[in-house]
Amino acid sequence: MRAVAQRVRRARVQVGTELVAEMGSGLLALVGVARGDGDEDARALAEKLVHLRVFDDDAGVMNRSLADVGGTLGVVSQFTLLGDCRKGRRPSYADAAEPEEAEARLTALVAHARGLGVSVVTGRFRAEMEVELANEGPVTLLLDTRRLF
Repeated sequence: MRAVAQRVRRARVQVGTELVAEMGSGLLALVGVARGDGDEDARALAEKLVHLRVFDDDAGVMNRSLADVGGTLGVVSQFTLLGDCRKGRRPSYADAAEPEEAEARLTALVAHARGLGVSVVTGRFRAEMEVELANEGPVTLLLDTRRLF
């Protein structure tokens, strides 16, 4: 599983005119699921997102996690994170999981994160979403459970 995690002051997700998710301070994770990703990948990514030390402590050092500060985790499906742009001008999505597999892994990620005691909001799977956020810092990190980067 691959994610772009952004520390945010606030974020919201709309599908058409419907507001499907809204959050205050926390992490917004755009998540792509690769073919062959399993429940272990979902668990590992949830652990990483919840415990990643990207929030300031009293000395202004990024030393606190989402769990430490009581922030919210936003999870938005984004299969385009698996796009391979190394050849030509059109990305290949051959490495992206089929929708049923991807949805199951995202559901597992959300369940694992909630099990770690954080509040989680989500976008809507397979929907055309408008994601609005206020990136704080800015702090933006790339995560990959296969440790490709």
